[in-house]
Amino acid sequence: MTKKNKIGYVLKGVMVLTVFLMCLVVTVSEIALLSDKSGVLADGDDNVLGMKDELISNTIGMAEEREDIKVVDTVLADDARLKIIEAYLARYKSPLLPYAGLILELSDNYGFDYRWIVAIAQQESNLCKKIPKDSYNCWGYGIHSKGTLRFENYDLALRSFASYLKTQYFDKGYDTIELIMSKYCPHSSGSWAFGIRQFFDEIENGNY
Repeated sequence: MTKKNKIGYVLKGVMVLTVFLMCLVVTVSEIALLSDKSGVLADGDDNVLGMKDELISNTIGMAEEREDIKVVDTVLADDARLKIIEAYLARYKSPLLPYAGLILELSDNYGFDYRWIVAIAQQESNLCKKIPKDSYNCWGYGIHSKGTLRFENYDLALRSFASYLKTQYFDKGYDTIELIMSKYCPHSSGSWAFGIRQFFDEIENGNY
């Protein structure tokens, strides 16, 4: 082999080695780049999941807070009505005062305005101060020439009257002061409705 041929083989070997090293460098670089991207994605996923968890937590917290507000509003509304009833009954020294809570409870359970029981009692008996003896009947219902509807106590009387209002009036479409008067006190010239409306206003606004 001549010297010229030896130099040719050496040059070819160097070229092959150079190409191999370049490919190796490119491959290593690509692997490193892919690894970096995977790390970024992983960190991004963590961030996204973290933000999602925080959002869910905040949403749940806001929902719970709104429920708390609703509950507080309801309690305040109920307490306000109870105080209104108590103040009105106390003002007229009514024996129904200890039953203010029951009046509100029955009104809510039967779905009618909390002022009805009190207003009719005021109209019919001055809030139970003018009733047939030992009857506990403050609303004048079941009282006629044939006899008097009596109860053992105010608790039973209130429960009976609330049910009576619900089943005999509101359930049958008598749901305004005038309509209830037409059945409850049909011979009234309008004074019964006038009185009930006045008592409604007094109870609600404290105009007494």
